[in-house]
Amino acid sequence: MATVNFFTRSTVKNKVVNLKCRLKSGKYIDLTASSGIKVNVSHWSNKTQTIKNIADATEKDKKNAKIRELSNHILKELTNAIPSKQWLEEAIDKFHNPEKYEHKQETLFTFIEEFIAKAPTRINPKSGQPVCYKMQREYERTFHYLKGFADKNKRTIDFKDIDLDFYHDFILYLQSLNKAKNTIGKKIQTLKIFLNAATDANVNTNMSYKSHRFTVISEESDNIYLNEEELKTMYELDLTKNKRLERVRDLFIVGCWTGLRYGDWHKVNSKSIDDGFIEIRQSKTSNPVIIPVHTNVLNILDKYDGVLPSMISDQKLRDYLKEVAEMAGITEEVEKTITKGGITRTTKYKKWQRVGTHTARRSFATNMYKRGIPTITIMAITGHKTETSFLKYIKVTPREHAEKMREMWNRQAMKVVNE
Repeated sequence: MATVNFFTRSTVKNKVVNLKCRLKSGKYIDLTASSGIKVNVSHWSNKTQTIKNIADATEKDKKNAKIRELSNHILKELTNAIPSKQWLEEAIDKFHNPEKYEHKQETLFTFIEEFIAKAPTRINPKSGQPVCYKMQREYERTFHYLKGFADKNKRTIDFKDIDLDFYHDFILYLQSLNKAKNTIGKKIQTLKIFLNAATDANVNTNMSYKSHRFTVISEESDNIYLNEEELKTMYELDLTKNKRLERVRDLFIVGCWTGLRYGDWHKVNSKSIDDGFIEIRQSKTSNPVIIPVHTNVLNILDKYDGVLPSMISDQKLRDYLKEVAEMAGITEEVEKTITKGGITRTTKYKKWQRVGTHTARRSFATNMYKRGIPTITIMAITGHKTETSFLKYIKVTPREHAEKMREMWNRQAMKVVNE
């Protein structure tokens, strides 16, 4: 629980000083700044947090009330903010000089600019963590396209202009830039984030964007996964003469048998294992996760004395993984269908060309599903909130579904025969 206290450091009698303000919250936040309220050292009590009830303190009631108001103001400002010394100083200044912070009539673009500027200190309500860099970047990219749309059409876009006509025109503009359907959908989704925030702040009153026709468009991605046989081949590949590829392969295999996101692979080490389980807190959601340790993961950790190789950039890792996958003979032909610029095209690739860092997590989820492990159990590790989103995530072909059903039928038939 956050607390605000006031104090003076000086002990010189009758000296007039600036009262210090101290904000404490939890175990790690302890900030001090000048309160902007002057008091006589002889009149102030650090113990009672008030100006003493003495005759010489002629303005005690007025100043005590102001101190209480400042305390309440700081605690109110603290909601959904990450406090810092700079933040505390600004909160105090806002109390004394509210006119400096009064907003002029905000437009859509000025609101978005301020929204982006405050993003690094905004708390994601789902995770309780600051908004991640990737999401901040998405805010900036969406704003970039909104400004580009306005420039191309030589018009000002404000809240009142966000209607279904705008929606269709903005999609056409993004299509003219040859953007993929899912990319366009992401921009619409981010625009809705801006508009929801503006609505909550009583800045926007145009609810057209809430229409069921103002939808976030998308198409199912033709992502791949590696089956257990392909993972076995990759794991057994002799790369002792190429340490660069060997380290990348080993990191990837850890991802394939833990279901962790790329950004969490480095957290797997001997210290994170207890009684045959990996216990870590995921970076993206801040949720704890417990994963049984696969033999391959243990062997890889043993190879590196309990600490995995250092992570490299996502781009380099993807490039190296493709090399490893090609060397492992993962050359099956796969298709990728994508809609770009409003045109749907299907392109054929070799499977190794489509392998990336996220293939590991998708392979884990899909392979565990194919083994017959309950979806709720797999979701507890992958972090999917609904079975619908999970089933869209895994990549099981219609034939694999049919084979899974036939296998269950055969198993039931054998059970009947044995009875």
